[in-house]
Amino acid sequence: MPLPSLRSRTQRRCAQCQRCHVSAPDITDYGPAEDRGAHFDGYAVVFTSVREDWDLTPLLKGSPGDSCQCPHWGYVTAGRLTVRYGDHEEVMEPGHAFYMPPGHVPAVVAGTELVMFSPQDELAAAEAAMREAMQLRMQKENGN
Repeated sequence: MPLPSLRSRTQRRCAQCQRCHVSAPDITDYGPAEDRGAHFDGYAVVFTSVREDWDLTPLLKGSPGDSCQCPHWGYVTAGRLTVRYGDHEEVMEPGHAFYMPPGHVPAVVAGTELVMFSPQDELAAAEAAMREAMQLRMQKENGN
């Protein structure tokens, strides 16, 4: 009996692990942006759609180096992503693939869309710290 082709084995395996921005099961609305993501073998795949200009500097204050410590790999499909480091800044636009090592501070303009791949546990820790910063900021704005 002949073995199934590599293509048919790959199609079966990938059918179980493929996601797109519409079918991603984890949805997080941050206000200025929405993330739709999924987890694969220890990595998070996140599709981000940005509704309004957003500089993450205030959310990263208090983190080590006042910056994100999670590495990200990704691709910009629309808009513009600016990433600041201690000694330089990088600007990514549609068609640019990127790597952000730990120690970055991102800012995006309205209409930006990108897909990022990040270590799941490191991303969860970074997101938890940013959520806490958002809550503290909202409490201060509300006088609590």
